[in-house]
Amino acid sequence: MDYIYYKNAKISYSDNGNGIPVVLLHGFLENSTMWDFYTSYFSKKYRIIAIDLLGHGKTDSMSYMHTMEDMADAVHAVLSHLDIAEAIFIGHSMGGYVSLAIAELYPEIIKGIVLLNSTSKEDSQERKLNRMRAVKAVKQNADIFVSMSIANLFSEENRGKLINEIEAVKLQALKTPLQGIISALEGMKVRKDREFLLHQATFPILLILGKKDPVLNYGDNISQSEATPVKLVTLPDGHMSHIENREDLILILNNFFKNF
Repeated sequence: MDYIYYKNAKISYSDNGNGIPVVLLHGFLENSTMWDFYTSYFSKKYRIIAIDLLGHGKTDSMSYMHTMEDMADAVHAVLSHLDIAEAIFIGHSMGGYVSLAIAELYPEIIKGIVLLNSTSKEDSQERKLNRMRAVKAVKQNADIFVSMSIANLFSEENRGKLINEIEAVKLQALKTPLQGIISALEGMKVRKDREFLLHQATFPILLILGKKDPVLNYGDNISQSEATPVKLVTLPDGHMSHIENREDLILILNNFFKNF
């Protein structure tokens, strides 16, 4: 891992391979290590940049709330440091929210976007309330909150099958600082709806959803791609497609990269 300083915060990232730049952005309670398999696989053909978002991994927190715009600015600072003028972005969950914020703030840098188990929609009122409850729960006992949250990201069938994988994700999630957890929850709660970007995009967008996603209801989220140029791909399992459906995802991403 390498790092830069942005507004006095250390932003950590890795940079591997050569070719078209591909930026990997992790989700909430994750960090850039979630992409290790994909970095190793794709860096043989592409330049893979994996970034720890604000308050996650080895990247510092900046404030009580990290908006998706704050995170987008930090990502842009890394790419500017690396002299990357244009890249493909793959964002898992919260990383997808950040990718869309980058698309609005810095459209010139976007070659294409993959929204992996993510959405362009803002939080519903119910989800906003759940974020507020989550902040309270984290302040009371962060370890319990994290442990319960991680298991609930997988489809019910896979919770019994992928015990080792779930434990590995949990161990990484438990490294997330308390302030990083709270700041991300607060930032996701207030994020704006960016569904309009799916209609206006001049670059390819791929939306990958899990049919049994416990976090993002499949039925509620397929509609965002209707009457847009966005390509929708459905996978059979939960919110962690990069683990639950690894072979399928590799094939899907390889096909997407053929657009460039």
